[in-house]
Amino acid sequence: MTVTLFGFPWDASSSYARGAALAPPVIRAMLFSEASSPWSISGANAREIVTAYDFADLPEDGAAARASIEARIASALKSGRKPLSLGGDHSVTYPILKAMKEKHGPLNILHVDAHTDLYEAFEGDRYSHACPFARAIEDGCVGNLVQVGLRSVTPHCRTFGERHGVVMLGAEETGAIPYDRLGGPLYVSIDLDGLDPAFAPGVSHPEPGGLSTREVLQILAKLPVSPVGADIVELNPERDINMMTAGVAARFVKELAALMSD
Repeated sequence: MTVTLFGFPWDASSSYARGAALAPPVIRAMLFSEASSPWSISGANAREIVTAYDFADLPEDGAAARASIEARIASALKSGRKPLSLGGDHSVTYPILKAMKEKHGPLNILHVDAHTDLYEAFEGDRYSHACPFARAIEDGCVGNLVQVGLRSVTPHCRTFGERHGVVMLGAEETGAIPYDRLGGPLYVSIDLDGLDPAFAPGVSHPEPGGLSTREVLQILAKLPVSPVGADIVELNPERDINMMTAGVAARFVKELAALMSD
């Protein structure tokens, strides 16, 4: 099955620093850079798998932007394509999951992040980038949610996660990932601040002590089924160093595209 690569240039739901809205075209440029091969580690050509691109602008209003994201994902699913989305901040994941649920029912989700994103509201905003998985759980979009890379978990989010059966694992606990809970339909959401800043410095909310690029790739390689969709979010190009984080994001695009084509 072929993949549509989406770019959602949205960061108005960010709580600290803007900049993530600049990320989609930067990652796309890295994919097509002469300095970067299109091949995945397994030998798949991402440029052959990703055969459609949707990088349209979003409305300035938050509700209208979420509706646009949901409708565009739904259209790709209706045409039999798998969506691989580039944020933008992590708030874009909620409308994506709403559209995915209509097609596939509740999803099993692998979520790589330093943060749980399980706030019921953050700074008065129920649709903040700190809230997408709380909204997704409330809307019945989630079967199993497995989070890995966590190292900034508030008591509020821990309580919410425990109440809803979320598996919450630190960066040192990759060996405890319950892959048996990541069967189909599987969705993968990678917040780049799940990685240690040594590997992904270009994020707005860096947290030392995170995953390495290799560890994330190993996790992806162990997934038991082909994902029906995925996203990569929270690259802030204004904070990147020598395009290092953009290159990591491009690598994840290649590996996820290869997995999604199976």
